[in-house]
Amino acid sequence: MALKKYNPTTPGQRFKLISSFDEITSDKPEKSLMLPKRRTGGRNNEGKMTMRYMGGGHKQMYRIIDFKRDKEEISAVVKTIEYDPNRTARIALVVYADGEKRYIIAPHGLKVGQAIISGKGVAPEIGNTLYLSEIPFGTVIHNVELRPGQGAKMVRSGGTYAQLMSRDGKFAILKMPSGETRMILQACKATIGMVSNTDHNLESSGKAGRSRWLGRRPRTRGVVMNPVDHPMGGGEGRATGGHPRSRKGIPAKGYKTRSKKKSSNKYIVEKRKK
Repeated sequence: MALKKYNPTTPGQRFKLISSFDEITSDKPEKSLMLPKRRTGGRNNEGKMTMRYMGGGHKQMYRIIDFKRDKEEISAVVKTIEYDPNRTARIALVVYADGEKRYIIAPHGLKVGQAIISGKGVAPEIGNTLYLSEIPFGTVIHNVELRPGQGAKMVRSGGTYAQLMSRDGKFAILKMPSGETRMILQACKATIGMVSNTDHNLESSGKAGRSRWLGRRPRTRGVVMNPVDHPMGGGEGRATGGHPRSRKGIPAKGYKTRSKKKSSNKYIVEKRKK
């Protein structure tokens, strides 16, 4: 998953650094696993703008991803590795032995023709989905469930991974991508390996237009607004605005917003690093 650097033939190409898409094997998605995706443009049901800086962008179709991996003890073969416009990871089209097709998040190193399987007593190999109670210590995993049978909720972004550190009673202790160490029930599932597209965090779009293609409009900084519009607005000349904060006055850069009474706090062994 290499990156591609362009010659500076135009200002937009000068700093452009994007994926070479070498791992992609097909540009035609499976139509039976696609749904239309509506865009809101940041407007609610009354047509009023409730979220700023959204709108435009290329039309996209949603790919239905199998986050549950509930077809247990039935092997599947990887047919294609594809690009998904809705996520930073690559997706893989797998065909099960009974003929059913599904999309999964493609782990790093997954190849076309490779067989994968999920369930109890499965070998801890790349692409296989196991219960946390059966995964060896130190194994790199992704697509982690938060509750048994819920489907993967954590560690789904491109290049991310968690690590199984130990077990304690009915809980498994995982080190998350944020650096947080937390407990998750051993009855939850996880997939072996790191998420594909590991170089995603190194990419540089090169020009503002690429953000517009993704549906992101230009963001106005608070310090250039007037006092009526933002707490950091106003002042003579280029005022710094004091402490960085949101439009509603909530401080940024170090201010904790997590509730001290949150019920899941008891499952966090060690908080994430600053």
